[in-house]
Amino acid sequence: MILKPPRLKPGDTISVIAPAGPVEPSELLPGMDRLRGMGFNVLPAPHLYDKKEYLAGEDTARLEDLHAAFRNKEIKAIFCARGGYGTLRLLPKIRFSSIRRNPKILVGYSDITSLLLALNKKTGLVTFHGPMIRDSQKNGGANLDALIRLLSSDNPFSFALENGRVLRGGRAVGRLIGGNLSLICHLAGTRYMPDPGGAILFLEDTGEPPYKIDRILTHLKLCGFLKGISGILAGRFEECGDPAMIDAILLDAVREFHFPVVSGIPIGHGERNLPLPIGGPPALLDTDHLTLTWTEPPVE
Repeated sequence: MILKPPRLKPGDTISVIAPAGPVEPSELLPGMDRLRGMGFNVLPAPHLYDKKEYLAGEDTARLEDLHAAFRNKEIKAIFCARGGYGTLRLLPKIRFSSIRRNPKILVGYSDITSLLLALNKKTGLVTFHGPMIRDSQKNGGANLDALIRLLSSDNPFSFALENGRVLRGGRAVGRLIGGNLSLICHLAGTRYMPDPGGAILFLEDTGEPPYKIDRILTHLKLCGFLKGISGILAGRFEECGDPAMIDAILLDAVREFHFPVVSGIPIGHGERNLPLPIGGPPALLDTDHLTLTWTEPPVE
């Protein structure tokens, strides 16, 4: 079941939460001001600036901010402040039935991958892998602009996969699932991971040496996660070594399969970060034209 959240409209309220690592007000104010300048109301969560060592406060406080944002009828979208670490700790205590009754936009990437995938798995809600408030100024603000266009439109849409490297050609159709490769590895085999069968899998990471990328992909292959997917979109794997080596590792991991593979896509960590819907309507990946196309929007 696909559960689309209502689309974003001018004047809507966006909540900002920190379900993972801690943040300072100075890191978020530029992004929140930019959203206000676009005509949205911005509501910082009560525990947004809490700190507990490497976490943005106690698990109970971060969980309450998440639940409160979904319960609040005035809030139409929830943007995460940053990644880091911490969302995995929240998954067992999330009230998925309450979220299913109050569908709304949820955006993040990096450590937030686990939250995006878990909510899609447990509720059917389309979630969004895209820029967070702390890095909203990247790419001159164009990442945030692209996200808002996606969340506000009621039209079909398409992305040109500029500078993508076609490692294996072809066409694939399927819903998108994916996110940060390390987090996908942590979720694989748990009850919080969506079924990858028939999906186009997108992957990205940062700061991981090539042998760790190899190890994670090998694990995913051994546990059967790569069997049955319809295609792979790989990000730029920032600070992970020679891109040619990452491409070779990726191709080696999927050599027994026959789906199309494109790498070098600007998603996740990096200056550019295309917004992608997780678990939404099927997309068409066309390597001849290097495009990713949907025939309907991911929001209602």
